[in-house]
Amino acid sequence: MNAFTEEDIMKRAVVSGGLNPFELLSVEIAEGLSSYWETAGQILGDSGIKLLNPPDGFFSLERNFFSALFIYSYYRAGIPRSRRVLYALVNQCLRGMVTGCDNILDDEYKKTLDTDLPENGVRFRSVIDIMVSDRVLFHALSKAHENGVLSADDVLRASAATLKALGRSGAEEASEEGGVTGILEPEDILKRIHHYKTGMLFQCPWAVPKVLERSDNVLAREVLGALYSVGMGCQIFDDMADMASNIDESRHNYVVSLIRHGADAAERGKLDAFMSKGLNLTNEEKKKLVLEFPSARALAVSKALAYLENGLANLFGDDHRFMVEPATAFLIRRIGVERFI
Repeated sequence: MNAFTEEDIMKRAVVSGGLNPFELLSVEIAEGLSSYWETAGQILGDSGIKLLNPPDGFFSLERNFFSALFIYSYYRAGIPRSRRVLYALVNQCLRGMVTGCDNILDDEYKKTLDTDLPENGVRFRSVIDIMVSDRVLFHALSKAHENGVLSADDVLRASAATLKALGRSGAEEASEEGGVTGILEPEDILKRIHHYKTGMLFQCPWAVPKVLERSDNVLAREVLGALYSVGMGCQIFDDMADMASNIDESRHNYVVSLIRHGADAAERGKLDAFMSKGLNLTNEEKKKLVLEFPSARALAVSKALAYLENGLANLFGDDHRFMVEPATAFLIRRIGVERFI
């Protein structure tokens, strides 16, 4: 599979005789992100924390490819442009909250906002990212009310919907925080763990639209199912990339489950040895641990690609179905598992 870049995707996203919808959506994403950053700066004013200029690539398609898929889903469902821009802003707020929580839980720092806080103060930076994103969200909904776009009841229902949507995925993360005992069957991993952890998380960008868009839109239901499949495929690929760290931290992992409950006795014995004696591997060896289990890896790749390709095929409209291959390759590269395919 070719490793498509952002430039490749934009070149292939040309609609004969019409406006390139991906260029259009990139503008909408940039508008939403600019509003997010500007509002965050206003909120942090006089707080003792200075918001810096957006980092390089902040508005790029590569950095915001998942957001582009979400905005495209609104486009497919016929949601008007003004609401898509609002939802792009809302999604960035959700992204800031999710990333901040993940940072704290995983003891790392993936930047949402760029401030003058000390670089080594990563936990507090994550707390600020969460707090500011939550306030930007309420500010955006309140402004929409002031402008007559939303009622006061809409604002309250939309705000509550974001917490409910994120809570389901967060509850699953919380259940694994102290480690898990036993290894679930592969189908149980998908239905009981990844369903909430990532499948439903990829539907969170529709939490607010489902509250505010009044009609029962058949296309909306279809793209919701498509986003779920994309999320499930990405999570299986994440499990391949994170196999070593998941073993170290006693977290659920689809590949580990395939090995433990699979028919390959040699791979099962190798896994048992790793888990009983500890991995004792270099960082580079940990990154490619899945290559030690070719049978399970092949099954995981097949399952992940089936989810991903089916989801993207159902997400893209007939005019843009040619985007399935480059989008699949792009996501594989983004997750960092291209060498495992």
